[in-house]
Amino acid sequence: MINKTHNWWKQEVFYQIYPSSFKDSNNDGVGDIRGIIQELPKIHSLGITTIWLSPVYQSPMVDNGYDISDYQTINPIFGTMADLDELIQKAKKFEIKIIMDLVINHTSNQHIWFQKALNDPNSPYRQFYIFKKGKGNLPPNNWRSNFGKGSSWTKVPNEENTYYHHVFSKYQPDLNWENPKLRFKIYDMINWWLKKGIAGFRIDAITFIKKDQDFASITPDGSDGLGKVKRKSENRPGIDQFLNELNEHTFKPANAVTIGEASGVEYDQLDKFIGKKGHFSMIFDFHYADIDVKSGSEWYHQTNWTTKELNNAIVKSQLAIQKYGWGANFLENHDQPRSINKYIKDPLYQNQIGAKALAIMYLLLRGCPFIFQGQELGVHNVVRTSIKQFNDISSIDNYHRAIDEGFTSTQALKFINDRSRDNARLPYPWSNKINDGFNSGHKPWLELDKNSLQINWQSEDQDKNSILNFYRRIIAIRKEHPTELINGDFISLKTESENVIAYQRGKRMQVFVNLSSDPARITVPIGKVLLNNYSEINFQELAPYQAILIEVKNNG
Repeated sequence: MINKTHNWWKQEVFYQIYPSSFKDSNNDGVGDIRGIIQELPKIHSLGITTIWLSPVYQSPMVDNGYDISDYQTINPIFGTMADLDELIQKAKKFEIKIIMDLVINHTSNQHIWFQKALNDPNSPYRQFYIFKKGKGNLPPNNWRSNFGKGSSWTKVPNEENTYYHHVFSKYQPDLNWENPKLRFKIYDMINWWLKKGIAGFRIDAITFIKKDQDFASITPDGSDGLGKVKRKSENRPGIDQFLNELNEHTFKPANAVTIGEASGVEYDQLDKFIGKKGHFSMIFDFHYADIDVKSGSEWYHQTNWTTKELNNAIVKSQLAIQKYGWGANFLENHDQPRSINKYIKDPLYQNQIGAKALAIMYLLLRGCPFIFQGQELGVHNVVRTSIKQFNDISSIDNYHRAIDEGFTSTQALKFINDRSRDNARLPYPWSNKINDGFNSGHKPWLELDKNSLQINWQSEDQDKNSILNFYRRIIAIRKEHPTELINGDFISLKTESENVIAYQRGKRMQVFVNLSSDPARITVPIGKVLLNNYSEINFQELAPYQAILIEVKNNG
């Protein structure tokens, strides 16, 4: 039974599981639901209270499950509906809730609705998707797919001059949210899942469900003559009607937790999204998660960001969210590279010191922490030497787009290695046994990192100074001090160094993080040091990448 206490989700610590890569219980090379059940005690030992399960629905897996062909069937590669029911029930015994990934901007092109729409132009299912006539021998407009290369329109086979729309891959046709019959089909499906006992949803690409109905071409922003589709389909006027209706018919009556993947939402719009009458419990803010690439740009538009810029972005995000509602804090997810490579610029500190610094920096911010599998171990990106080694459809598209824009294959490969979603999707390293303990020998669906034998759950569980045990301590301390570290306000602190990120939670907890390979001369207040990623502390200077949590005397 879902907790009916208002805003119960503010206490939660979320852990995202990417099922294909978590634990392969039947040795077929792909992770599965029974593997998750098997490892529930270990998840519980981290202090996790809610698991976010990436898609396990029926899917041809062109986009790793985010192309759903049946919302109410489990993909056999992950198991059965009975397995999922067992996971929900067994998780409850560990006081762990389950939330599902909800993908309702698009379906797979294999979904029965889309197949019926293709097969019969007069079918009512034709109105479930977005079909338009082309202009001459060209698509209806010049919108470019979000995946980096090519039009967001694909021609309908065996039909003259008719195209269907897809913000993402051509295998993921967009649903037509202008059609109320489609919307209420979606609501019925959502309520079916809520009745099964899940606690809520992470909602994928939700700000793309409203398209500008003029379907007009836009000023090109690339050498291909196309313009990025998000300019006409991300958080567009009129989306409030859809999101209010969605909430009223599904999430609100169930008091479900909802986390929107709500790109394109400006801070002055937060009240509509996460305020008292907001669409969602919380949304992910990508402003500092995407600090390594220029806003709204492709992966090849990299930035040379500074700690000061990162600090300003975090402060701006925290204060804006605090004004209206609750936050969902993350550094990694299934679409992001590994944080230790992204945020720790000096390779010498891409180790326990750097990983622990990042953990203190973000796990203690106001809002719910979201941990992506492997992050708690300090898992790194993998350097691949050929585009043929990548599985991710977006990585492949971005590689070819970079070459089209004049970059060399070497440059393009570096962009993809830095940003590829395959970095996060590497099979989880459980031990130093065969296939890192992911399974008992079958070749995993995605090639393992052969350079990280020491980074695994078993080794870190036994090492009291490991990143894993540091995460456990932070989560425990957060729970021990709810007045300050859960419910306390976020207050930005000024220091003498631009390389230090500093903030206060509540009246007594202060965080200082030197995100630099140089020592930082600052005055640290005297108090009880609750967390420190070094063995010692100099109250006049932070060591390179040193991070601390101090309980100080009441400041007000």
